[in-house]
Amino acid sequence: MTVRIRPATPADFPAIARFTVDAYREDGQLAGDHGYDKKLADVETRAEAGVLLVAVEDDQVLGSVTFVLPGTAYAEISGPGEAEFRMLAVDPAAQGRGAGEALVRACLERAGELGCAAVVICVRSFSEPAKRLYARLGFARVPERDWSPFPGVELEALRLPLTG
Repeated sequence: MTVRIRPATPADFPAIARFTVDAYREDGQLAGDHGYDKKLADVETRAEAGVLLVAVEDDQVLGSVTFVLPGTAYAEISGPGEAEFRMLAVDPAAQGRGAGEALVRACLERAGELGCAAVVICVRSFSEPAKRLYARLGFARVPERDWSPFPGVELEALRLPLTG
């Protein structure tokens, strides 16, 4: 089967909330008492703040991502001429089927259509599978933009310039 990308609908929100929290927890990203799981599960607010995309196979939602522009509520490190995506997650039961890469490519395509010069993202310093995916797609570290939203949560900034 083929993974396809489409905008999320409210009917998708419960599944997105569940697998996003599950994926982040399984990856070790929810350790500590910072309440990020509640922000991840608030899919409705994310959908209002940006463009929420889902990866679907046989009508099953496998993953999601939130695409945002600078100055919007969920933008963290994007500046003028840059797009950003956040909260990329694939259901742990569906990982390894290409949904994550398809979602990233959809964000890159959307950014290009909007005339953005680059796409930026943050990734946890220990999240090796995510870092491998982003490196394979051409993202490079921008260490001067690394930051920490909570004590003990270190985020590495990555950037991919878009060409013509």
